[in-house]
Amino acid sequence: MKVLLQRRVLYIAIINRIEDTLPVCEALLAGGLDILEVPLRTSCALASITAIRRTFPQMHVGAGTVLSTDQLKQAIDAGATFAVAPGLNEKVVNAARDLNIPFVPGVMTPTEADRAIEFGCFIQKLFPASILGGPAMLKALASPFAHTGVKFIPMGGVSQANAAEYLSMSATAAIGGTWLADRKLIAEKNWARITELTKEVMTLAATVKPQD
Repeated sequence: MKVLLQRRVLYIAIINRIEDTLPVCEALLAGGLDILEVPLRTSCALASITAIRRTFPQMHVGAGTVLSTDQLKQAIDAGATFAVAPGLNEKVVNAARDLNIPFVPGVMTPTEADRAIEFGCFIQKLFPASILGGPAMLKALASPFAHTGVKFIPMGGVSQANAAEYLSMSATAAIGGTWLADRKLIAEKNWARITELTKEVMTLAATVKPQD
């Protein structure tokens, strides 16, 4: 997950039509971002992962919303280089370790964060971040675990408006969200706007340094 820590941004690509896959990636790459997560929530998600890996081998493509070991194996077969889940399913965590694929479980409580650390997951997804309390929640949750080196990817309600606040926190591994290329922009095929938004957030990620 070195690339994730370096880029500090993880775009969540909810792609409903396979034909939109490559233009989205081209727009992201033009904006300076070469890592994304494709949630397994649409019928073309696995095909999108395969298409990205074949066409843009320089991109780091993760599978999101991985809820079972079967899905994990399907994601790996499709070409995913890491996997992300909304929760902490210990069977899936163990399978990811056995299959040697980086895995990011979702947590929302200290107990879940502690359990994930026990399983060797030192990058965790804080979800749903905004409903839980946003940056204040992340700071409070991370504090007792700071000495472990664990870092979090806040997702859910993260946007251009609060990106800098999250990026200013040492507990943030990266910020994750769909706003760089939301469904409306994709439906409109507004690739230029996606590139513009990507450039903006990548500039933030490069200039906003952790303060705490």
